[in-house]
Amino acid sequence: MLPRLAVAILTAVIAVLYPPWNAHGEATRPRARDLGIAPGDLTPGPLNAITDVTGVAVGHATLIDGNRVFTGATAIVPHPGNIFQEKVPAAIVVGNGFGKLVGSTQVEELGELETPILLTNTLNVWEAAATLVDDTLAAPGNEAVRSVNPLVGETNDGWLNDIRQRPLRAAHFREALRTAASGPVAEGCVGAGVGTMTFGFKGGIGTSSRKVTDTDSLFMVGVLVQTNFDGRLAIDGVPVWREFTAASNVGDNSPARHGSCMIVVATDAPLDARQLKRLARRALVGMGRTGANFSNGSGDYVVAFSTAKSVRIPYDPRSKTRETVVLNDAAITPLFEAAADSTEEAIFNALVRATTTRGRDGHVAEAISINKLKQALAKYGRGKVEGK
Repeated sequence: MLPRLAVAILTAVIAVLYPPWNAHGEATRPRARDLGIAPGDLTPGPLNAITDVTGVAVGHATLIDGNRVFTGATAIVPHPGNIFQEKVPAAIVVGNGFGKLVGSTQVEELGELETPILLTNTLNVWEAAATLVDDTLAAPGNEAVRSVNPLVGETNDGWLNDIRQRPLRAAHFREALRTAASGPVAEGCVGAGVGTMTFGFKGGIGTSSRKVTDTDSLFMVGVLVQTNFDGRLAIDGVPVWREFTAASNVGDNSPARHGSCMIVVATDAPLDARQLKRLARRALVGMGRTGANFSNGSGDYVVAFSTAKSVRIPYDPRSKTRETVVLNDAAITPLFEAAADSTEEAIFNALVRATTTRGRDGHVAEAISINKLKQALAKYGRGKVEGK
């Protein structure tokens, strides 16, 4: 048994690392699964996060300055090595292309990803891209590199954030990259999700994962989302939107009324770029299940990549040919299900983990009421039964 002093110290450390109150002084909010919201019948990974895919790391940089700046950056790192020298196969699917996904055309052309992925706000994507280029050129082993294709996605957080200030700098993006880790992923009002909206409520960052097993293999699919879109919220077939009055005072011309959503799908299954594009399309199925409206002004993008070593692409190949081992298409359907279910749950996690935020010019994004959500689900026989 630990001495009493040691127990006290350990308790204090846990309270600092996992506080029962968030930065806004509000009680920590549940994840979707805590409320009985569990799309599909596949089992999540240990963390129910994109970082359940071995080697994948996520980091955030959150910038809140006064009562006008509410923005940030989120980094997704595919593996801990030199990504430029050991690229991963990747694909992009566009649900609606009203957005700025820097670097997308080269990924589309070559089917490979050569930098980490950064997510941020609409008007800071170029600073993020420049940071990825600078860091790639400076990395050991890249001294002769003369071309880099950074991949940066965005949503418009201009309802809460004074986006015209373009406040993010290289130091902020480097913080997200430096703090990227393979453990639990912070969700809600953090990183690139600080200023975003979802279904008229406060949105943010969300993540989820699924295990895919058969007789001789175990694969993982993980998803991370940056949610900033509208529609009619539906959960497990329940028209939750009917149970809520107008969620916010967001104006009809606000970007939050018109999109967007960035979705990143990672897997350790050995898939090539063609198969990853098929996988990415299924993520949009999960987004659609939540009631998303995919509006005219939305920028809805999916980036999918595989971390499997058998499909990685060397920058400086030693021969004219390359051997790869990929999954047979006949075995890919469970991965499709995993991508759809993980995306759906990740969006719900972004929604329920977010907290009420008062941004620029008095604009307020209310967090969805957990109690009212429970009541709405219970009305239709869904959600977690209290006491069980």
